[in-house]
Amino acid sequence: MIRVLLVDDHKIFTEGVASILCHEPDLEIVGECQKAEQVKHFLETNEIDVVLLDINLGEESGLDVCKYIVEKYPKVRVLAMSMYNDESFITRMLKNGASGYILKNTGADEVINAIRTVYKGESYHCKEITDIIMRGLSRQKTQELNLYQLRITRREKEVLALIAKGKTSKEMAQELFISEKTVETHRSNLLSKFDVKNMVSLLKIAIEYGYVS
Repeated sequence: MIRVLLVDDHKIFTEGVASILCHEPDLEIVGECQKAEQVKHFLETNEIDVVLLDINLGEESGLDVCKYIVEKYPKVRVLAMSMYNDESFITRMLKNGASGYILKNTGADEVINAIRTVYKGESYHCKEITDIIMRGLSRQKTQELNLYQLRITRREKEVLALIAKGKTSKEMAQELFISEKTVETHRSNLLSKFDVKNMVSLLKIAIEYGYVS
């Protein structure tokens, strides 16, 4: 049996969700809360598996409540259910430990599936949220790529290409007609600019962003 706690500042909403979930034989609605303090007190005195949590709880944000639950009750899964489809809210909720994020216009079957999925320790996001997350990741990757391109000099790109070919510092110095000390300076600068500790990590990023094949 999956024990579910419903948390939303509108009682009529929690009652509506409860009326849907109560027909599922493997789901048990153990409580409904409208405020953050109620949630904290309820978790102290009851065994919960999944918290269906809204972001807007009036005086205290569901973002903070999510973080509190995850840190103090690591076995409890938090499934965000909100009207907000803003990327910043989604990112912050997931960063605070939510196992999933669905919207309030999500159908009943998907809500039930989401609860069962996060209960098993997996993540779940409705399609609209997944699309928003993927667009954010794509934009971040593009921004990082542009940043790296601005940072790296022509000579550093040449050194990077030779690193990918497995050339030693001595071989690179001979091929580029520069001193080994200068090669080592370029290698050090590349590590610093890409914010990595070793050449393996450097090459991984270089390949990911298309600097080398």
